[in-house]
Amino acid sequence: MLLFGFSSGLPILLVFSTLSVWLSKAGIERSTITLFSWAGFAYAFKYLWSPIIDKFSLPIFKKFGHRRSWLLLVQFLIIFSLILTSFTDPQKNLYATAFFIVLLAFFSASQDIIIDAFRIESVSQSKQGYLSSMYIAGYRVGMLVSGAGSLWLASYFGSDNYDQFVWQKVYCIMALFMAVGIFANLTSNEPKIKKNVFKKTNNHLIFFLSILLAITIFIYSYSNISFSVKDNNFLIFILTSLKLIFCFFVSGIFLMLMTKFKIVEKKMVTESYIAPIMNFIKKYGRFALIILMLISLYRIADVVMGVMANIFYIEKGYSIKDIATYSKFFGVFATIIGGLLGGYFASKKGTMTALFLGALIASLSNLLFAWLATVEANINYLIMVITADNISSGFAGAAFVIYLSGLTSIKFTATQYALFSSIMLFLPKLIAGYSGAWVDVMGYSNYFILTALLGMPVLLLIYWIGTIAPIKDK
Repeated sequence: MLLFGFSSGLPILLVFSTLSVWLSKAGIERSTITLFSWAGFAYAFKYLWSPIIDKFSLPIFKKFGHRRSWLLLVQFLIIFSLILTSFTDPQKNLYATAFFIVLLAFFSASQDIIIDAFRIESVSQSKQGYLSSMYIAGYRVGMLVSGAGSLWLASYFGSDNYDQFVWQKVYCIMALFMAVGIFANLTSNEPKIKKNVFKKTNNHLIFFLSILLAITIFIYSYSNISFSVKDNNFLIFILTSLKLIFCFFVSGIFLMLMTKFKIVEKKMVTESYIAPIMNFIKKYGRFALIILMLISLYRIADVVMGVMANIFYIEKGYSIKDIATYSKFFGVFATIIGGLLGGYFASKKGTMTALFLGALIASLSNLLFAWLATVEANINYLIMVITADNISSGFAGAAFVIYLSGLTSIKFTATQYALFSSIMLFLPKLIAGYSGAWVDVMGYSNYFILTALLGMPVLLLIYWIGTIAPIKDK
């Protein structure tokens, strides 16, 4: 789990944090850089293709077993995506960079689906806290390498003045580190859980192609619907939300028609999408919607604030070397400590108590950034704020992973966990895309205060759910 966590944590900062520094150095506008956070919708939409990973056995790498064969394929595709990204230049063709970053996010999200299922299927619920803590520790070390490591490399190769070749070398070196995850895969054992896989390969291929076509329809619809509103950020947010709902509706209609005309087997769709949702609703009844609301809001303060962090550091006057050392290096160790504390606290005081405390300190830590925005650039202040923020983030993250693992049914491991983590990221990523424009309007200090306030309603939900809908046995 430590090595698998590393493999999961490595790509994510190359999609978000490190990328934002690269784009900033390339002279891309702040509001455009934060829109790149929408590449994170790959993590938010992974429920769409998780049934394929959960239910279909690959015709290649069969000897590794169901989970490991999928994992090996996806790990190679992540390496391929990193290399392709490294050969793009955002100054010359920003769309090419965006395309390969989305590709990287897609395969990274797929890797998360498999590793989450692998972890949940490997041990009982009583031991999930220990595996979750090790996974998060490995995840943060992976982020350490792709965060601090990549920025140190960029500084070493000479990034004071923009040079695309510097970032090409950085992303290619990061691709080499994926060998850690491949090694972990080759030396691990397949979870001894009997899977109900699809037997008819031709039918599943049609199903797989239908899902890809539905995603293509979604992307095409979204990219071709535009509106002329520019200065009203709140109205833009509402219109974008409606646009997303409409695109989901169009894609859903397409899949319904494919089923109605029997191009796709109805049983396959039912087993892939309906059964996991019905299983969750049956288990939690009328409280299911409230639990889903908690999942969708729990990390909102963290995610929305985090999109602006690197841009804030650079505009505040801190060097790339400072960011690498204090934010990405020491910050990761602080996050690991927070994760271990969160796992331990959950095992001693209960998951819901840990969840409440994690949400509280994660929101309050954003106020420290609001204060940092009002004072002069000072390394000691930066260290203090980053340490507090990362400990709280690690604590909240560990508690949340344990909670989600407890909600997941062993019958639909990958699909249900992907659904929960998709819901977790959708709203925060949608809002985060506008963070650069919001900072333009209100400034950094007010923006960080706003992100802290966004996390407050979650506390009421946790208290309520803790009293009415405790985690049930699988």
